[in-house]
Amino acid sequence: VSTPPYIELHCHSGFSFLDGASHPEELVFRALELGYPAMALTDHNGLYGSMEFAQTARAEGLQPITGAEVTVALDIPGIPKGLDGLGSGDLHSNPKSDPLARGCHMTLLTETPNGYANLCRLLRDAHLQSERGRPPLPLSSLLAHTEGLIALTGCRRGPLLVALEDSVATAELLAQRLRSAFGFRQLFIELQDNQEKGDGYRNRSLGRLADRFGIPVVATGNVHYHRSERHRLQDILVSIRNQTTLNGSHVHRRSNAHFYLAPPEEMANRFRGRPDALFHTLEIAERCAAFDLTRDLGYEFPDFEGGDRGRAMETLTAICLANLDKRYSGLKLEEKARERLHQELALVDLHSLAGFFLVYRDIMELAREVAIKIRGTAPRAHAGLPPGRGRGSSVSSIICYLIGLSHVDPVKRNLFPGRFLNEAMQSVPDIDLDFPREIREELILRVFQRYGNEHAGLVCTFPTYRLKSTLREIGKTLDLPMGDLEKLSKLAEHRSGGGLLEEFQRLPEFQEKAKSPLWKALCELTDDIKGLPRHISQHVGGMIISSRPLVEIVPLEPAAREGRVLCQWDKDSCNDAGFIKIDFLALGMLSLVEEAVDLISERDGQAPDLSRINFDDQAVYERICKGDTIGIFQVESRAQIQMLRRVQPRNLEDLVVQVAIVRPGPIVG
Repeated sequence: VSTPPYIELHCHSGFSFLDGASHPEELVFRALELGYPAMALTDHNGLYGSMEFAQTARAEGLQPITGAEVTVALDIPGIPKGLDGLGSGDLHSNPKSDPLARGCHMTLLTETPNGYANLCRLLRDAHLQSERGRPPLPLSSLLAHTEGLIALTGCRRGPLLVALEDSVATAELLAQRLRSAFGFRQLFIELQDNQEKGDGYRNRSLGRLADRFGIPVVATGNVHYHRSERHRLQDILVSIRNQTTLNGSHVHRRSNAHFYLAPPEEMANRFRGRPDALFHTLEIAERCAAFDLTRDLGYEFPDFEGGDRGRAMETLTAICLANLDKRYSGLKLEEKARERLHQELALVDLHSLAGFFLVYRDIMELAREVAIKIRGTAPRAHAGLPPGRGRGSSVSSIICYLIGLSHVDPVKRNLFPGRFLNEAMQSVPDIDLDFPREIREELILRVFQRYGNEHAGLVCTFPTYRLKSTLREIGKTLDLPMGDLEKLSKLAEHRSGGGLLEEFQRLPEFQEKAKSPLWKALCELTDDIKGLPRHISQHVGGMIISSRPLVEIVPLEPAAREGRVLCQWDKDSCNDAGFIKIDFLALGMLSLVEEAVDLISERDGQAPDLSRINFDDQAVYERICKGDTIGIFQVESRAQIQMLRRVQPRNLEDLVVQVAIVRPGPIVG
């Protein structure tokens, strides 16, 4: 029996924060089980999970369609003001308290690379122009950027249904404006039948509007979870979003469990009266196949010489040779250093990395300017302290040493360069830069000023639901006693790794409670929510810089701190996209070194010369061997302190081996 013609084009994952109740991977695998050849992910006001979804779908043989459900404000002449902020007893949400009930929702799907760039810009504009977390986009802005986008008119918060609540005339005016802006092929009136009261009436009203103006209709499922049983978690998320209990959130919740990813046969039955709405899902999916998020982004790292590889190589070579003469002229190591430099430059040329190194040099020059400003006239300003320091395998590169990324002489120290640069490498080298906290904070702002907010963005991270806080939050929505929840959350820290209910039943004081349906539900829901993203946050130090406007490649939104913007992708999605991530890391120990220089200067009357530090000072190793290393980078963890007491390192080489025993990555690499 052939599969009925249907592809899901409106689907939310956990990246619709506090609304979607399934991971992107769960949706992909469920879609494959049901025989879908393609599926769209359309999370609220962002593409947060789009790369994760696209990579998983491509790997498993499912065509991913990139999209988003965008919140719009009806700023069109002739539409009554405030209409988009009103709710009714017929709607899922109360606009006075639920952020998802403000504005109207439209589903936008990417058909072409230009359409994707437009979607990214629209999402950026929505976030930058509005209150954080509540980003309504003026509909007039959307209608000015329609190229390459397919628009569906949305769910029950869609603009046409909201307009119909006012009057048929208002809805007709809006339908004409939408059709005029998008054209016949780019606009579809969205029909949804989740077996809620009024679905049939709404679909008939929308169908009449579509037929009158010649706008095609399309069926969608408004999916919020991959299986129907996950509706319980979705109800909990809605309760948390509205800061109320499950019993108190009924006005906000969906009325049934039919917002799951349904089999095509079921969708065909729901829309048996509008077969055209089903066939149009296939047409849209075929058109959206022209854009593939996993291959069509067009990201390029900035190149200082306007993309001229030869000139960039000449510039880098000249800088390195000039600094080689300054640092090695007349020394026994000069010939060895020169030979090593030419070997590394040949590898840089082979992998077209000259522009990469020049950008890093430019950033370090910015860091020097920042350091001069921040240090002012303090003694630390005259101590020869570098503004920051390279760490890891980059320290083994003479190029990094000569352009100021590292202060360690790799020739003198006889460091092996092959882990950082080699002929077989498939990706760009990884360079971690450590800075004192105050220099790092200012440097990030200077990088934004240097490259512009359209070409730079901080990598984000998505904090997930942690066991202790989740027990409290879900328990609160279930109206369970807070005292018991606090006690359970403390005990849960020491769980052995099995299912939470199983662990729960082992605790003597909770064995009776474990038989209660509510406490049982708490355990099951806590297991279900595990790993779901809670919200967007800033990565510890990663930044993306792009020669092409970054805003055309990934949506950006304001960070919590003024003057910064976040990419909507985390480090894994940025890596999948082929982005080059620059890490600006704040190292508290470097801030302490700067303070120590000032204190020593006050005591001795002059700044210490850190380049003349004795690495064989046995008094220092005595302290190290006692494990007195709290606050000292690399050797302050509990494991390192225990190992120091056992290994008893007495020189720098011993200390290197000792660190590697606990952190074997460098040796394995």
